[in-house]
Amino acid sequence: MKPILETERLALRELTLDDLDFVAEMLAHPEVMRYYPKPLSRDEAREWIERQIGRYAWRGHSLWLATERETGSPVGQIGLIPQIVDDAEEPEIGYLVHYPYWRRGYASEAASAVRDYAFGTLGKPYVISLIRPENVPSQGVARKIGMSPTRRTIFHGYEHLVFHAASSR
Repeated sequence: MKPILETERLALRELTLDDLDFVAEMLAHPEVMRYYPKPLSRDEAREWIERQIGRYAWRGHSLWLATERETGSPVGQIGLIPQIVDDAEEPEIGYLVHYPYWRRGYASEAASAVRDYAFGTLGKPYVISLIRPENVPSQGVARKIGMSPTRRTIFHGYEHLVFHAASSR
């Protein structure tokens, strides 16, 4: 499948149900899912992929599968997701990297490319990231790509910081 975005080390493409083994393993991992309500079952991972596929059809974007360009190995999911936050639709950069690939800079590399895609290709005036206050590593990724916290909100029953970056256009 043709990538939507490429970075120096990664290719981002749409998820398919053929990615279920990797996605199910990642979403079942307790460390990866530490800041989510719970790790997901294989059936819930399938539903997760189906939601992304639905968003591709509806919006043209959502979480994409990030793979290493050199090896083709999947490393995580990064993308632009339409979210309802405080009764308004917001363009969220989301990133979730599988545990064996942590601390390699993949999240910030891909999130930076997604930010540029949101601003340059989609013409979004701003992007956000929703991050739990205790999720310090994700806050570091957001800051690294030029985002800063602007407010707190309750999202899906949990307190989140809303990180924000505006387009320079």
